[in-house]
Amino acid sequence: MTASCVKSGVDSDLMRLRALVRAFVDERDWDQFHTPKNLASALMVEAAELLEHFQWLQSGRAEELGADKLVEVRHEMADVLVYLVRLADKLDVDLVAAVEEKMVLNRAKYPAELVRGDARKYYEYKDYKKT
Repeated sequence: MTASCVKSGVDSDLMRLRALVRAFVDERDWDQFHTPKNLASALMVEAAELLEHFQWLQSGRAEELGADKLVEVRHEMADVLVYLVRLADKLDVDLVAAVEEKMVLNRAKYPAELVRGDARKYYEYKDYKKT
């Protein structure tokens, strides 16, 4: 599968999610509450609820979570994605393009030959040169 086919599929999936969320919001007349600030706040609340499921676990792998907890984690992940897609919709951000742009920046910050197998931040590398 080529990169453009993958991108097209992801774009299509995100557009489908955006339409699904828009319809849900419109049916409830909630657009009036969906300011970018409110959506960003809600996104952080949902991300915290996701994180809560992993608190105090050794690794948080699926087998450690168990089937019931994994369902709850999936639902929290969905909530995070819904708010992210909605925020992108309200700010007219193309999420696929944003990720592609950010990956270019990340590749420059974290060259594979320098950071492979090392989890430090980019500024902690001896050979790091600010661009």
